Amino acid sequence: MKRINHIGVAVKDLGISTALFNALFAQSSPHVESVPQQQADIAFYPVGESSIELIASTSGTSSISKFIEKRGEGIHHLCLEVDDINAEIARLKEAGFQFVNDQRSEGGDGYWVAFLHPKSTNGVLIELCEKMK
Repeated sequence: MKRINHIGVAVKDLGISTALFNALFAQSSPHVESVPQQQADIAFYPVGESSIELIASTSGTSSISKFIEKRGEGIHHLCLEVDDINAEIARLKEAGFQFVNDQRSEGGDGYWVAFLHPKSTNGVLIELCEKMK
């Protein structure tokens, strides 16, 4: 594990939330993009060596929509950056960890991602990410 890449925060409305976080971080233009594979729009705010990621659902059936419906807005996941995501997935599976999906997928900001299931990480959704080469 290299570092904490970002902390993901689930939000209902990206426009309202970016206005709030623009004021909080004294910024006016976060990096914003759509991630169709995850049915989400995201905005990144750099904070030191890490970032805060705001995540808004683009579908009423997405995992973010379900999360907000069940728990409300708030911290959604912790993302750890790795050098080799496939090797980490294999190592963690061998150690008994469960994953939300069995393989990496394309995430936002040019990263491969994989999520460990909260059932195997004390209730915390942990995302692994590797910069695409």
